[in-house]
Amino acid sequence: MIPLAGHPGQEKTLKLINMDLYWACINQFIKDSVSSCQQCSRNKNNHHKKFGLLKPLQIPSGPWNSFSMNFITRLPLSSNFDSILVVVDGFPRMAIFIPAYGTITALELAQIFISHVFSKHGLPTSIVSYSGSLFVSSFWTNLCQQLKISRDLLIAFHPETDGQKERVNQILEKYLWMYVSYHQDDLHTWLPLAKFSYNNGEH
Repeated sequence: MIPLAGHPGQEKTLKLINMDLYWACINQFIKDSVSSCQQCSRNKNNHHKKFGLLKPLQIPSGPWNSFSMNFITRLPLSSNFDSILVVVDGFPRMAIFIPAYGTITALELAQIFISHVFSKHGLPTSIVSYSGSLFVSSFWTNLCQQLKISRDLLIAFHPETDGQKERVNQILEKYLWMYVSYHQDDLHTWLPLAKFSYNNGEH
C-alpha cells in the first residue's frame, strides 16, 4: 500500500492508512517503513547542502612519516592503568601499544610521545587523531607547531577515514581478551607481547 501511494512521506502515509486501518504501534511502523525506503532515499529531493565525501587518508611516503594516535579507554584497572594509547604507523603498518590513564594530560601525552615514538622513530611530518580535547589543546597544538608537525583531525563515528586504526584496535582488543586473567587486572603486562604479535603478522 505504501509504494502504490506514491511515497508521500511519514505524515501523509499515516493519514492515508488511518482512513481504513489501525493497529497498535502504527506510528512507529510507518516511521520505520518510510525512513528505510530505498526508493525514497534515491529519488526524493534533498533540500540540504550536499556534504563532501569522506576520503581515506593518503599512504605516507616513508616509515613513521605519518602515524595515527588514539586511545582505547574505560578498560578494567590494571596496575592503575585504565586506557591504552594506540600509535599506528601508516607505511609499514607497525603499531605501538602504551598503557595510559584516562586522566592523562596534554603534557603527559607529549612525554609519552617523546619516550615511545620520537626517541625510537624520529620526528613525523603529520599526526592523525580524533578531535578529542587532548589533541586540540593549546599545549599539544603549540607543540606540533613548534616541531612543524601537521595535524589531521578525524571525524568521530566515521571509521572509513582511518580504517586501519579501527582494525588495529579490534585486533588488539581480541588479543587481550584471549590472554588476560580472569580478573582482567593484568592488561598492561600483555601489551608488549600484543605489539610483537601484531608487528610480526601479515596486515
